[in-house]
Amino acid sequence: MSDNGAAASPLEANSTARRIEVALLTGGADKPYAFGLATELMSKRVALDLIGNDDLDIPEFHGKPGVNFRNLRGEQRPDASFTRKVLRVLLYYSRLIYYALISKPKLFHILWNNRFESFDRTLLMLYYRLLKKRILLTVHNVNAGKRDSKDTLLNRLTLRIQYQLADHIFVHSDKMKYELIGEFGVQDGRVTVVPFGINNAVPHTCLTPSEARQRLGIGKDKKTILFFGNIAPYKGLEYLVTAFQQLLTQNDDYRLIIAGRPKNCPKYWAHLRQAIYEDVQGGKVLLRGDYIPDDDTEIYFKAADVLVLPYRYIYQSGVLFLGYSFGLPALAADVGPLREDILEGQTGFVFKPENPEDLARTIERYFGSDLFARLDVRRSNICQYATERHSWDKVGQITIDKYAELLKVSSPKGITARDSSKVSFDVETHS
Repeated sequence: MSDNGAAASPLEANSTARRIEVALLTGGADKPYAFGLATELMSKRVALDLIGNDDLDIPEFHGKPGVNFRNLRGEQRPDASFTRKVLRVLLYYSRLIYYALISKPKLFHILWNNRFESFDRTLLMLYYRLLKKRILLTVHNVNAGKRDSKDTLLNRLTLRIQYQLADHIFVHSDKMKYELIGEFGVQDGRVTVVPFGINNAVPHTCLTPSEARQRLGIGKDKKTILFFGNIAPYKGLEYLVTAFQQLLTQNDDYRLIIAGRPKNCPKYWAHLRQAIYEDVQGGKVLLRGDYIPDDDTEIYFKAADVLVLPYRYIYQSGVLFLGYSFGLPALAADVGPLREDILEGQTGFVFKPENPEDLARTIERYFGSDLFARLDVRRSNICQYATERHSWDKVGQITIDKYAELLKVSSPKGITARDSSKVSFDVETHS
C-alpha cells in the first residue's frame, strides 16, 4: 500500500520486490521445479543467486538483470568413476560453504538437500544459522525414508533437526503439513501449503496425438496407458502391470507405455522386467527404461489416452500435473493428496491402492466414460484446470510474500492468481 492507503502501483511493487534478495539452493535436483520457480521469481523482479549444476545452466539464467547463476555443482554424470564422484562432491561442498560465507543474500531458500542428507540437515543448517541467514525450506517429501521403507532413528532425528532449524517451511498439501506438525513437532505457523507448480520446462510443440503414436509405432485404435517417471517400489508399477495383463486376457486392444528410469532398485526392476518380458516382445508393452529428456517427453503424453499413477505411497506428484498440462486424464491410487487433485469423471478417476483388480475395473470404466469418448475436446479443459490451480504465478506470489515477511520488508502486491474453481467442465460425473 502507498502512504495514502491506495494499492501499490506496478512500479512501486517492482521497486519493493527488487529489495528482496534470495539465494535459491536447488541441490542440483528436480530441474522442472527449480526452473519454474526461478523463472517466476525473475518475472516478479526478485534478485536471485541461483545455485545449480550443469543441468540447470541454461540461457534463461544468464544475462538477466538481478539474476546471478552460480554453477557450484558442475556435471553430475552417473557413469563417472568412484574417485571422480568423491572429488566432485567435496569440491561442491567447499564451494557451497565458501559461497555462504561471502554471499550477499540474507535469505536462503533450500529446494533440495545435497548428496549427504545428514550433513545438510544438521551441520550445514547450523552453519547457515551461524552466518545469520534466514532459511526457507521447501519440503517435497516429509520423510522419504518412511515412503521408501528405509526409515531409521537417525533419519527421523536429522529431519527433526532440519525442520526445527528452518525459519519457515513450504509443503504441497495439508496432509504433509499435518505430518510435519504431528511427527516432527513443527509449529503450525511455521508451515505454509503452496501448490506444486506445473512443469513448464518441458516443450509443448504442434505435435499431434496421431503423430506421436506414429513415432512410437502405436495404432490409432489402441487403448494406450502411460506410466511415466522414475521407477521405484513406492510407485507401485507392479500393480499396473498385473491389471494390464488381466485386461489383455479380455481385450487385445490395450497398450502400455512405461517411460522412466529405475532408481536404486535393481532387484525390483529385474522382477518387473521379467514380468513384462513377453508383452514387450509381443509389442503390447512399449518400454523405455531410461531417463526421458525434456524434448522427448511430450511424445509419450500425447501418444497416450490416459496416465496411471498406481502409487503405494506419495507426498505429491509432479507427473500428475505434467500430464494435465498436456490435457491427459489421470487414474490415481487413493494415496496422499492425489484424490484432492482428481476431479472424478472430469480430469480422471481414483482407485484403491495396491489393488490390481480395482485398477483394472477403473481402466475399463475410464475407456467406457464420456471423458474418454470426448477426449479431443476435454483436453483443453484439463489444461486450463491445471494451469490455474497450479500456476507458477500463484506459487510465486505466495513465495514472495513469505520472503518479504522473513526479511521484514513490504510485500509487493498487485498480482492476483486466478481461481481454478472458475474452470468450467461440461462433462458428466459418472458414479
